[in-house]
Amino acid sequence: MSAAGEARGRRALVTGAARGIGAAIAERLRGDGLEVLTADREPGCDLRFDVAAEIPDLGAVDVCVSNAAITDTVAPAHRMTETQWERDLAVNLSGAFRVIAACLPGMRERRYGRIVAISSGAARMGLPGQAAYAASKAGLLGLVKTVAAENVRRGITANAVLPGLVATEKVRAMPAEILERLVATMPTGRMAEPDEVAGLVAYLCSEAAGYVTGEAIAIDGGGSLNTFSLTRSGSGQD
Repeated sequence: MSAAGEARGRRALVTGAARGIGAAIAERLRGDGLEVLTADREPGCDLRFDVAAEIPDLGAVDVCVSNAAITDTVAPAHRMTETQWERDLAVNLSGAFRVIAACLPGMRERRYGRIVAISSGAARMGLPGQAAYAASKAGLLGLVKTVAAENVRRGITANAVLPGLVATEKVRAMPAEILERLVATMPTGRMAEPDEVAGLVAYLCSEAAGYVTGEAIAIDGGGSLNTFSLTRSGSGQD
């Protein structure tokens, strides 16, 4: 049976879907045959709500992709205000918990579910200047493992995806000199495309991924690799 055939009748929710990674995930899941509900606090989606506030009834959701996040709090830890810290955690961590928790009762009743939380490479490596963001994304890893363990015998999987730098509209709008410096540090010499992240998420949301749960999977082009080499080319691939 095709992926579209397997997915027919399943309902997916993608938060933070107005643009960027979320929009790419929603498009991919629709292509795979799921009925997709998009959500954002910005206009243009099926549902409009703020994950840091009240969550609507999500009991009919079979596939939950928690992607909504904020990334624009920039301050070193010794200058970060408590308000800045709490705002990042309220959206990126508590907001993800609220969405997932709202989907779980229906999934448990139907004994089927796929949960994917979009974390970040910063969860493992930290990110100078963004302590709150890194901490909130690291918290998702513990949340996913716990939800996976609590529901492993009920046909529900829970996994985290950890993108590196992705060529979203917001990232491409960064000053050129900063982007060039960032890309130069990447082993692949380029950023990820939103569609590439969407492809990994789509697999984890599929019937075929029923044996994958409690995992934190990076998609960063080898960003966590040590690629320093003493060979003449410096690549180690002579």
